[in-house]
Order: sequence, then C-alpha cells, then structure tokens
Amino acid sequence: QVQLVESGGGLVQAGGSLRLSCAASGGIFSWYAMGWFRQAPGKEREFVATISRSAYSTYYADSVKGRFTISRDNAKNTVYLQMNSLEPEDTAVYYCAAGGSYYPPANFGSWGQGTQVTVSS
Repeated sequence: QVQLVESGGGLVQAGGSLRLSCAASGGIFSWYAMGWFRQAPGKEREFVATISRSAYSTYYADSVKGRFTISRDNAKNTVYLQMNSLEPEDTAVYYCAAGGSYYPPANFGSWGQGTQVTVSS
C-alpha cells in the first residue's frame, strides 16, 4: 500500500494560516482519492476534506468550509491542505489518507503518521 508522510504543522495564532503537505510513495498516486482527517485530544477522529483522483471534485466538512482548501499535484505525488482563518478549535493532529472515496469520505486504507497543528487564542 501507499506510504504517506505529512509535514507543515506547527504553532500559529488565531486568524493565521498554515499549509500542510502529504508526500506519497509506494503506489500509483493518481489511482487514489485523497483525504485529510483530524483528531483533537479526547475526541474521535473526524473528516476534514477529500479530493477525487482527477482533482475534479472536492468535499469539505461544514466546520472548515470556506476556510480550508484541499489540492493535489499528481506529478509531485503530493496532496496539500491550505488552512486559513485558523481558530483554537482547529487544534488537532492532522492525518493524510489514501485509497477511499472522495464522497462519501470513507474506506481509506492508508494513513500517514500525523502532524500537530496548534492554534493559540
């Protein structure tokens, strides 16, 4: 299965921005729908955003719609999550996932190790 490595997390003030990257290897990247999920302390993992194999379609959770943008570059085997207008409620470990459907966002079989995003008030 495909291996995924996230990067770009860190500490940012409320209202700021971060761009997460997910580099894929060990598979044919263009075969996979890709997704971003997050998990806050004491909470279950939740869906954030997905993008189809061709990048023609995207789908977002209501909590991030209008603030976050998912994109992919198949030539670089990389998927991105641009996060703007960040709020403390966005604080979580963010995970990249591959091999599911963009809609509904389910059945992802490959997962990265996660990258921490902390938003201070």
